[in-house]
Amino acid sequence: MFLDLVDRHLGTIVANRICEKAIAYRTRSAGDRQRLPLHSRVQLNHQAVIKVIEEMEANLTEPLLLDELVGSAGLSRRQIERLFRRELACSPSRYYLDLRLERAHLLLVSSRLPVVEIAMACGFVSASHFSKAYRDAYGCAPHQSRLPVYQRKKMRSNRPEENSTRQIDQRLSNERMPNCH
Repeated sequence: MFLDLVDRHLGTIVANRICEKAIAYRTRSAGDRQRLPLHSRVQLNHQAVIKVIEEMEANLTEPLLLDELVGSAGLSRRQIERLFRRELACSPSRYYLDLRLERAHLLLVSSRLPVVEIAMACGFVSASHFSKAYRDAYGCAPHQSRLPVYQRKKMRSNRPEENSTRQIDQRLSNERMPNCH
């Protein structure tokens, strides 16, 4: 029911992203994928774009050059760039960077790997380049993204069970609901 409401008010892509975040059929290691199949996540009309994105997703640790990516699609670089603009409203390099940053964000909030290791695991040549790109995308430094997660875990372990429900109810009543009209 919730996903139906999200789909109607915010669109299929947002609903699919929520589904993607909620996948929990087993405990994943840091290198495991947590994504719905591409055709379910993004509604694309061109098979070449799907092939290029699949290549990108398969090569997050050691990013490929755009010329290497377009070879699998059988189209020229310019054609792929035009298709990305039309289908996704961004360039292939921007999309690739966003994929890598999304993976880095997931690692930051779900692991205790050092920021430098996360940067390398997501194909960044230096921690400073990663930090700048991450700050541009998420509005904070990488180490700041993991603070709320660990603070919440610490809070959960320090408070009695009977106060837990009351605090959650209080937080929910204080939070503003987004306007869905």
